[in-house]
Amino acid sequence: MSIGKGLLITLELFLLISFANAFFLNVSNAGNILGTLIAATLLLITIFWRQFSGFILSIWEHIPGKIFLCTAALILAAGICLCGFLTVKMISAANNPPQTPCTAVVLGCKVKGTEPSLMLKRRLEEAYGYLEENPEVMCIVSGGKGEGEDISEAEAMKNYLTEKGIDESRILMEDRSTDTHQNISYSQEILLEMDMAEEVVIITDGFHQYRASLIAEELGLESYSISCRTRTELIPTYWLRELLALVREIFLK
Repeated sequence: MSIGKGLLITLELFLLISFANAFFLNVSNAGNILGTLIAATLLLITIFWRQFSGFILSIWEHIPGKIFLCTAALILAAGICLCGFLTVKMISAANNPPQTPCTAVVLGCKVKGTEPSLMLKRRLEEAYGYLEENPEVMCIVSGGKGEGEDISEAEAMKNYLTEKGIDESRILMEDRSTDTHQNISYSQEILLEMDMAEEVVIITDGFHQYRASLIAEELGLESYSISCRTRTELIPTYWLRELLALVREIFLK
């Protein structure tokens, strides 16, 4: 085995383990399912490269095969460029803090029974810090009650913040939403009902901020971001899942 092939197999094994590891952390979504399939496919292609390249050459011998392979290559190249572009936008959106204090909107995440999940706790810690630094700011906690949750995500978030010492009069609950678009649109309804400025800082994971900002812009909200840290070993899974969600948000609505 050549050094180059060995390095490539090592990289592909690392990717496969990175995506598959999420299953053992009780995370199962489109990101780690697709990522595992892609990494496993690349690994098999590398291991059986001679057979694979022979198969490709046999297709290339025919005109329809050439057309198919060229089309597939163009689609693949366009997909890679799109992923790169969206990744840059995601990184940029994750680093866009407000210049002046404005209403905080905390996006919901899984609740285990009545307790916020680790990911949600990280969002709440960022929210707590922001509310402590800006005692005049109101906060909307957004998230409905999902499968396996004994209370709504909004109620779990409010309980967590009030136990940390935030006055409950500063916390408004939006407890109907089931996805990011509803998180933001229903939170906007609260802003309008309370005659509050349509300027918000969205508190969520960094990978999530770009899609949230697109939705906010679509609804006419001026939005900024405060991002919490995602567990390192779950970044590949959530990055790929978010890319899929962005493609749906931008192209398939």
